[in-house]
Amino acid sequence: MTYSVSSKNKRRKTTVVSVGDVKIGGTNPIVVQAMAKTGVKDIRALIREIKDLVKAGARIVRLAIPDEKSARAIKEIKRKATVPLIADIHFNAKLAERAIENGIDGIRLNPGNMRKHQDWERLAEICRERNIPIRVGVNSGSVSKEYLKKYPLPQAMVENALHYIKVLEKKSFTQIKISLKASSIADTVEAYRLMAKATSYPFHLGITASGPYFPGTIKSSIGLGILLYEGLGDTIRVSLTTPSVLEVDTAYEVLSYLGLNNNRPEIISCPTCGRCEINLIRVVAEVEKRIKKMGTVPLGTVPNFFKIAIMGCPVNGPGEAKEADIGLACGKKKAVLFKHGKVIKTVSHDKMVDALFKGIQCF
Repeated sequence: MTYSVSSKNKRRKTTVVSVGDVKIGGTNPIVVQAMAKTGVKDIRALIREIKDLVKAGARIVRLAIPDEKSARAIKEIKRKATVPLIADIHFNAKLAERAIENGIDGIRLNPGNMRKHQDWERLAEICRERNIPIRVGVNSGSVSKEYLKKYPLPQAMVENALHYIKVLEKKSFTQIKISLKASSIADTVEAYRLMAKATSYPFHLGITASGPYFPGTIKSSIGLGILLYEGLGDTIRVSLTTPSVLEVDTAYEVLSYLGLNNNRPEIISCPTCGRCEINLIRVVAEVEKRIKKMGTVPLGTVPNFFKIAIMGCPVNGPGEAKEADIGLACGKKKAVLFKHGKVIKTVSHDKMVDALFKGIQCF
């Protein structure tokens, strides 16, 4: 099946896959996934991390399953987890079977390091019987050499994935998601664009091994932003060398600024200049801190993307920030609170953040 992909957030048409009670693809909201960084062997610490990820907004959590002990631990983890769990399996198909036996909601397999057709066929049969989806997840560093000899990297990733997708389909298995991750933005984008012409299965997006927090956030935002803007994406995970909660926060920021998620407010703030007579950086940091404490708003409860403006002087105050739902414009000794460009009242600096949040609660 082939189809055109257009810009301006027009989603690519895909089949729908269910991971537990979370539906992916079709017209369903784009799902933020996370991967736990705690090993399954430390169950208490892992459950704490999962709870933190769920609080941050993760709707699915993936677990590394490197051995039998980890696969057996899934049963206990499932009893305490409140979101679907995916087992990340490499090299050993038996671990996928053990994970399924212990109640996992989804499986991720890498064609680059699990190559026996009989393993894929066996898992297709088991997963079809239990309605468990499989993510065919290709990473640029593990693409089979036979494909790299024939094609440039993006095409090689696509061909490697399609080969094993056909193996699954021969067993009448179609609960499939696809990921094609590279550390290169260009290779990742090109791979997904090529795959979009070849199949209608939903895509899980990510830039693999994107790096430390600051550069990795920029890299992931560019790569994911391009793909999401083109309508190519149904789930996302941001991969950073940071605590996992920061990955979830970053993923939501990317979705929010593309207008693809409305359960977190956007802060509009000026960069400051010589006219600014207040420590605006401190004020913005305080507002950010309070917003994070508020957590995420349930999907669908906010009619439009909520915007908060924090401006450092009258020049870029209510007039320039009139598109914001609510905001502060700070003067030398006082600030004005405004809504949609209209001044509501004047407040002192020490009370302005409290006034702002009282105003937010009125919406």
